[in-house]
Amino acid sequence: MSSSAPRADGRLPDQLRTITFEPNIAPYATGSVLVSFGLTRVICGATIEPNVPTWMKQQKVPGGWLTAEYSMLPYSTLDRKQRDSSRGKIDGRTIEIQRLIGRSLRAVIDLQKLGQNTLWLDCDVLQADGGTRTAAITGAYVAARLAIQKLLDARKIPENPLTDSVAAVSAGVFGGRDLLDLAYVEDKDAEVDFNIVMTGRGQFVEVQGSGEEATFSQEQLSSLLALAQKGLKDISSLQNAFLTKQLLAR
Repeated sequence: MSSSAPRADGRLPDQLRTITFEPNIAPYATGSVLVSFGLTRVICGATIEPNVPTWMKQQKVPGGWLTAEYSMLPYSTLDRKQRDSSRGKIDGRTIEIQRLIGRSLRAVIDLQKLGQNTLWLDCDVLQADGGTRTAAITGAYVAARLAIQKLLDARKIPENPLTDSVAAVSAGVFGGRDLLDLAYVEDKDAEVDFNIVMTGRGQFVEVQGSGEEATFSQEQLSSLLALAQKGLKDISSLQNAFLTKQLLAR
């Protein structure tokens, strides 16, 4: 197959899915968006609680805290996914992803400037078609920025604690080709699969990658990182354009 031949959904190898943000999807959250990466749709809500965890109080740690939770709604996949509450425990994948979301956002926030507040990020997958964790990180930043603006407008904090934006995207090898932003049909059978998190200024936050019953070369690694960097630059521009419009309209 030609390296430039269209994919199953008609995209070119280096083309992102259509990415959109719908604001105020959860009105009771301090800030919220419905982020869509193609058919993958994630509700991201940011709620600011005027309190900090007990361990911070006991250890007299100054500033605030940021934490994330992630879940897939039962009807988000083709086969109904049982709720964690029904099983009585959170599965390992869910724990891994919510920790990743938390790490990604803490990389771009000055917790000292957040004050004695906890920023909760809740990411709930409404529909899954590959890349739910990358969509969650991308949407969580947008929701966090909207929430923090409300703190600033209410003069509850003196300055914006966010130091940069952050976004994530997948890249992998499927059918012998390097592809950007894998949909489920590509992700499930990919020979190599990466998730890359970067700041708006182009700094890496996290790189997760593995060969799926395959190996990859240094050249392939460099190629996939370059592909992700290209996509993340475009995603960062989409985040900024959306936020500029929302913040100007408030």
